[in-house]
Amino acid sequence: MTQWRRLVLPLWTLVIVLGILRTAIQESYNGPGPLAVSKDVTIPHGGLPIIARALDRAGVIRHPLIFEIAAYLTRHQGKLRAGEFRFLAHGSLRETLNTLRTAPVVEHPITLPPGLTATQIAAIINHAPHATGHIGAPPQGSILPQTFDYPSGTPRAAILARAQAALRRTLAAQWAQRAPGLPITTPDQALILASIVQLETPLRTELPKIAAVYENRLKRGMKLQADPTVIFAATGGRATALDHPITMADLNRDNPYNTYKFNGLPPGPVCAPGLHAIRAVLHPAPINALYFVATGHGGHVFARHFKTQLANIARYRAANP
Repeated sequence: MTQWRRLVLPLWTLVIVLGILRTAIQESYNGPGPLAVSKDVTIPHGGLPIIARALDRAGVIRHPLIFEIAAYLTRHQGKLRAGEFRFLAHGSLRETLNTLRTAPVVEHPITLPPGLTATQIAAIINHAPHATGHIGAPPQGSILPQTFDYPSGTPRAAILARAQAALRRTLAAQWAQRAPGLPITTPDQALILASIVQLETPLRTELPKIAAVYENRLKRGMKLQADPTVIFAATGGRATALDHPITMADLNRDNPYNTYKFNGLPPGPVCAPGLHAIRAVLHPAPINALYFVATGHGGHVFARHFKTQLANIARYRAANP
């Protein structure tokens, strides 16, 4: 009898311990977790203990051992993945495991605004905080300005490649839908002219009018006389603005990008134009203007004749002494 009691007591103790452990696992599995607010956590590559430690340090779970047991018991539901994931506030162990198995990784936005030079674009990409590697300046005007989302650890070269692929797709699609009778004959010419138009106005609604002026000039064989090309020539393509007003020396610079000195389009883009500038060039406004002058308030006044242009310039200078 004594021997039987010696055997039963440990068995009962084991049953009680297992029952307590089972209850704890069930409560942790379905009950609210300790995370006070939703949080992005990077899960490193490695085995289950490494994942458990990362979650414990981040405050996502309370008991790493219980997490490991729950992960093992539910292993048929899928493999736990490395990467950056968003864990919800008070998420249960079940939700945490589901996140690691099926949730999309966190992606971070990078915005490449229109009107930037290749050097400026490379600087933005190289400062993307969650990307890796380093890029040099891409070919001028070779990317489509927009916002791209990328997961942590993405090579910066891959972000650049996406932006370049986006431009190729977009330019091809827009070119296929171009208006008839344009004085530009290739997608590359459209991109070059769009880069000039992009830098001439901050107003999206004015882009088709600016495009029309330059295309009207091309049709007549007139020089474009576009200030952005003068600035490009003066800065070597590194900036879109000068630290001084454009001078006669700038206008007379012997550079193929200087459209005050050379007829036709420059050899290449002077910035990365956005989609709206590309569309404007391929669908210019139905106006016959050949000139425009800035009003000093962001917009422009357009003119058909040079005499009217001179009057508009005089009016602008009088209003902005």
